[in-house]
Amino acid sequence: MLKQHEGSAGDTAALMADLGRWARAAARPLAIASTAAKNEALAAMAAAILRSEKAILEANAIDLKNGEEAGLAASFMDRLTLTPERIRAIAQGLSEIAALPDPVGAVTAQWERPNGLSIERVRTPLGVVGVIYESRPNVTADAGALCLKAGNPVILRGGSDSINSSTAIHACLIEGLRVADLPEHAIQLVPTTDRAAVAEMLKGLSGNLDVIIPRGGRSLVERVQTEARVPVFAHLEGIVHVYVDRSADLEMAKKIVLNAKMRRTGICGAAETLLIDSAAADTHLVPILTSLRDAGCEIRADAEVHARFADSTPATEADWVTEYLDAIIAVKLVDGVGGAIEHIETFSSHHTEAIVAEDAAAIERFFNEIDSAILLANASTQFADGGEFGMGAEIGIATGKMHARGPVGVEQLTSFKYRVRGTGQLRP
Repeated sequence: MLKQHEGSAGDTAALMADLGRWARAAARPLAIASTAAKNEALAAMAAAILRSEKAILEANAIDLKNGEEAGLAASFMDRLTLTPERIRAIAQGLSEIAALPDPVGAVTAQWERPNGLSIERVRTPLGVVGVIYESRPNVTADAGALCLKAGNPVILRGGSDSINSSTAIHACLIEGLRVADLPEHAIQLVPTTDRAAVAEMLKGLSGNLDVIIPRGGRSLVERVQTEARVPVFAHLEGIVHVYVDRSADLEMAKKIVLNAKMRRTGICGAAETLLIDSAAADTHLVPILTSLRDAGCEIRADAEVHARFADSTPATEADWVTEYLDAIIAVKLVDGVGGAIEHIETFSSHHTEAIVAEDAAAIERFFNEIDSAILLANASTQFADGGEFGMGAEIGIATGKMHARGPVGVEQLTSFKYRVRGTGQLRP
């Protein structure tokens, strides 16, 4: 079991100040590290994860036992649980990040001015990143690896419920940094569950933290957005919608809705509200809801849906704004794609929405008029994931509009600078 840092609030503040200084010291050597060195570290990390499967599972077993004793919800326990398959997926994610193009130094635009100046915009690391997350020990690897590839030192503050699992994974990341001779302080895990550590991160660690990324429930994200003194990339929650249009193929709609809700109910891309075109109520509603019910999903229905499908619970207004992260879905009949758009724009958290339709015009209207970070047509919302987008992994799904939106991968973890080359020009 992890031996945690123990001490007073003053001790925690001193500990966090040290982490901030060490991360800042690692920033410059990491920013100029070669692509080969970063990829060597990532490959070594992936190999270490696979070699350490037994140790990681043993650490995870401690967290799971603690979680059961604490009465954690089933959705939290699912996110906390590691299996040999999930550990292999973590290693695969590290390998995929290594295979991505290095964003640092990439020229994104270049032009010549009439006076002969040559100007180019170039990707550069953001700086020191702080990631605050709950439950998911895989975030330790994903966030550490993504920040490394983008040239950013990172300070990881995982949830107390996953501290042993995260520590075991973090040890593999440090092993990779050593193999590549990169600064070990490039990826730091906060070694305490003291909540004062979060408060210190929100203060910015004496100017040593450049951006914070919270990944967790509404209370965590709202606190970070309210109290942070540094920029924040965040999403509040995933109020995710699936709209089934009158033109939808019924069998496709049944499979997509079932997968979007029930594949993994505890992830932010899981569908929470199902909207069905009232014109398709006679043909599509009951078969889709029967499929969900038979899979063990509880249905919270508006009055029209409840009248047609008795094996449901009447919905309340709260159901349209609830991220269940469980086998529960809210269902409503709407007046075509226009009604779906109106409902989504009223209640959505602007995370992910999907339409199931054969009508190309309905799909285009859905895409054009809904302002969410991710929109899908005829595909499950569970594809709302950086790994599925080909990014190797993600730190989270940003729903804001400043800097990063959607999956936050290596490119989103960079800023840019301008390089201007002249031949002696003077401004008149």
